[in-house]
Amino acid sequence: MRTSDAQVRKLMEEMSKHGKIGVAALRAGMDRKTARKYVQSGQLPSERVQPRTWRTRPDPFDADWPWIEERLMGAPELEAKTLFEALREHRPGVYDEGQLRTLQRRVKRWRAQHGPEKEVFFAQAHRPGEAAQTDFTHGTELGITILGVAFAHLLCNVVLPFSNWQWVTVCLSESMAALKRGVQSAVFRLGRRPEWHQTDNSTAATHDLGTGKRGFNAAYLGLMGHLGMKPRTTEVGAKEQNGDVEASNGALKRRLEQQLLLRGDRDFESVDQYESWVQAVVAQANGARARRLAEELAVMAPLEVSRLVEYTELDVLVTSWSTIRVARNTYSVPSRLIGERVRVRLSERTLEVHYGGQRELTTERLQGSNSHQINYRHMIWSLVQKPGAFARYRYRDCLFPTLTFRRTYDAIVGAASAEPTLKQDLAYLRILHLAAATMESDVERALEDLLATGAVPDVESVRTIVSPSQIEVPQLAEQDVDLASYDALLAAGGLA
Repeated sequence: MRTSDAQVRKLMEEMSKHGKIGVAALRAGMDRKTARKYVQSGQLPSERVQPRTWRTRPDPFDADWPWIEERLMGAPELEAKTLFEALREHRPGVYDEGQLRTLQRRVKRWRAQHGPEKEVFFAQAHRPGEAAQTDFTHGTELGITILGVAFAHLLCNVVLPFSNWQWVTVCLSESMAALKRGVQSAVFRLGRRPEWHQTDNSTAATHDLGTGKRGFNAAYLGLMGHLGMKPRTTEVGAKEQNGDVEASNGALKRRLEQQLLLRGDRDFESVDQYESWVQAVVAQANGARARRLAEELAVMAPLEVSRLVEYTELDVLVTSWSTIRVARNTYSVPSRLIGERVRVRLSERTLEVHYGGQRELTTERLQGSNSHQINYRHMIWSLVQKPGAFARYRYRDCLFPTLTFRRTYDAIVGAASAEPTLKQDLAYLRILHLAAATMESDVERALEDLLATGAVPDVESVRTIVSPSQIEVPQLAEQDVDLASYDALLAAGGLA
């Protein structure tokens, strides 16, 4: 058995006590001759090991190394795998796939000894309360679902580099609205503000000046001015200058992944519930940073302003199509608002429509551009009166709220002829009208039952299932009330 450093240290300890090598060897668990060797040398086993300077087998690439080195000298960024594939073409039949790892080790050693100089990163000393760094990181890889639907999202991560305190909000894009919400959430939770706020060159905070440099957007400068912080950004292409928050992104997602494994479920009822869960995980991690955070809070200025609203207001005209166009996307609104100007509050995740000081509609905000969100309830009342518009309606697919409604339409068309007619379109629209007037889920279940029997649904058969003509009223038996016990209680003075 190989002698360990711990055994030799025990041997030396025993020798210093009594100087008897036999007893010391026995207590250290080694042979007497071995003990004498270590006592005489005064070295630990790890100190006696000599580095091996010879190969146990010949290097298979010795003959072709000059050829490989010549190409590395000309293009040091060449990968070992690329060189190996080229070498196998140059010398067919000489090398097999199992020798790739050997070449990778030798190329790695060559780069360390003869390769080009590498960029050096310089660790920075952070001062308490000096700055907050903000960055966006993808959260989709966590596999989160909202009511069973995959949730593509980002995490806006705000970090204080000195203490590593952080706060996180859930967002859908790297927009100014998301940045505004993330920064405000962080500083209002702290109740104080750092001197600087630092971001990378994202379009949320900066814009191209046409000179190779980037300047700050007016909206971002307004946010910083309101919160009392000075804006600064990293150099273009120098993401390492935001290194603390960049490193925090990876640690954050590892922590969330571990907590998801403990939770045993990645599904949440809503985005708000998911964000609350994320922030609970972050708050727990911040508990270990309390001492250094206290140093930061002691030198930060107090936050003495109110929180800015986190939405943009727009005045938009409702078209004759019962739609509005907001941020290059189309949304339907109640048809009674046609021709009116409505006020739209556009936040990072939602869109609200207000008219006359009253909120008329709240819906999920569309991401990207040239998308549409059409609710059939907003125009079905007009469409049943103009069924001829259904066949070529621009947003026709939105008039099939679920697959069951699409199957219903196909069954109606298929029962009569190969080509849809106005009569068949009207038959379907009346069913859709019934869904808008009652409960879509009840109508959908009725359609599923009818389709399962092979029947062709029509509005009357669906109405019969959804709203039965005879309503059963339960018969309730009359109860006799005996007040004698109360009379006895009053007579005894129990309520005095």
